[in-house]
Amino acid sequence: MTTKDIQNLTEAHGLTITDDIKFNDMGIDFRVGIVLDINGQQWVLRIPRRDNMIDQIEEEKQILNLVKKHLSVEVPDWKIASHSLIAYPLLKDKPALTYDGITYEVTWNMDKDSPNYVPSLAKVLVELHHISASEVSAKNLKIKTTMDLKKEIENQLRLVKSEIGISKELEARYKTWLDNDSLWPKFTKFIHADLYAGHILTDNNNEVSGIIDWTTAHIGDPAMDFAGHLNVFGEESLKQLIEEYEKRGGQIWERIFEQTVERAAAAALAYGFFAVETKSDLHIQGAKKMLGVG
Repeated sequence: MTTKDIQNLTEAHGLTITDDIKFNDMGIDFRVGIVLDINGQQWVLRIPRRDNMIDQIEEEKQILNLVKKHLSVEVPDWKIASHSLIAYPLLKDKPALTYDGITYEVTWNMDKDSPNYVPSLAKVLVELHHISASEVSAKNLKIKTTMDLKKEIENQLRLVKSEIGISKELEARYKTWLDNDSLWPKFTKFIHADLYAGHILTDNNNEVSGIIDWTTAHIGDPAMDFAGHLNVFGEESLKQLIEEYEKRGGQIWERIFEQTVERAAAAALAYGFFAVETKSDLHIQGAKKMLGVG
């Protein structure tokens, strides 16, 4: 689409924009851009890359309607949500870190050693995980039990092994994880499911002020919302986050730390599954490296 095409698209939805559009083309499902409207307001545009995404768009809209009632931080406020365009005012703060898909350079937009970040993240996680199953069910969002989650991993392992391949070491690790019932929670919670510093906005005090990219939120394994923190901040910071989370009323289990470590290790499997689903050569090659077969 040309700039003029995009201007015509937003105009048809009642949003008049300038030609000052900056796009991030990394996303598989959406082309994402930041643009100024004629009044100087910055907007985020998400343009679907396929025609059959209306169900996914409607689901994320329901997720946002749910979480904004419960969270003390900002989430995207979709002003436009159709099969051809999503648009919302740019949130106030920047992500804790930004990642350049071309140069692979990481830029920190906060003091990553600030003592304020972890307690503020724990507070938001407690708010999120306290959202009730009845409210989630009323919005027809995904609800998964621990048994469902294990079957999901088993299916991903089978598919990824057959389509891409996986090292013997990783395959053994995943199977051991699946067989170790003591690691897995006996309960599930409403989770973001793709939570890491790139999706977490922070303010001038290095406190969490917003969360973006809610596409995969569902009731599932709460350890998934801790795994992204482990990958970026390390084990000692994860232990602190779990401690702060419990202090604020979050429900934990004895092996939450170990489960989070295994969840983080399963990122390679999840990426492999994603690569198979998208049939993208770029992602398949990237997944092979992560899975030890590239």
